[in-house]
Amino acid sequence: MKELSELSLNILKLLKEDARRSPDLLATMLGVEESAVQTAINEMEADHVIVKYATVVNWSKVDEEKVTALIEVQITPERERGFEGIAERIYLFPQVKSVYLMSGAYDLLVEVEGKNLREVANFVSDKLSPIQSVLSTKTHFILKKYKQDGIIFEEREDDQRLVISP
Repeated sequence: MKELSELSLNILKLLKEDARRSPDLLATMLGVEESAVQTAINEMEADHVIVKYATVVNWSKVDEEKVTALIEVQITPERERGFEGIAERIYLFPQVKSVYLMSGAYDLLVEVEGKNLREVANFVSDKLSPIQSVLSTKTHFILKKYKQDGIIFEEREDDQRLVISP
């Protein structure tokens, strides 16, 4: 694990808030030269600290049907590789968006997207459950997202009630 400079950490925080910020804007915000910012970004990209620049989409505002599920998976670790080999087999499926090693009652948390409930159910029964080391799965369908990556999706209404004091 590489220790990052204070400049690099500050750049990461600002890019996490808004990945569209240019090196010129970041330099102005941080009070440093643009070349220093660009060098730090290039190094972090080369070291895979910065892996991707992404857009957070509120899919409920778009007319495209999509189902997201979180699947708790209990597995038997493989000899020599532990959880790595199974996690790799799972994350290579195109339906899988994220895989996390967890502590607690289950081993892996798998985020899956599909066009509908049946597609996700078929993935679990036809692809995930038959993997030899998978002991059990528990699927949770996401009904509504309120907040993702620090972004609140729904506009909050101000409380319009009158304040009553004793």
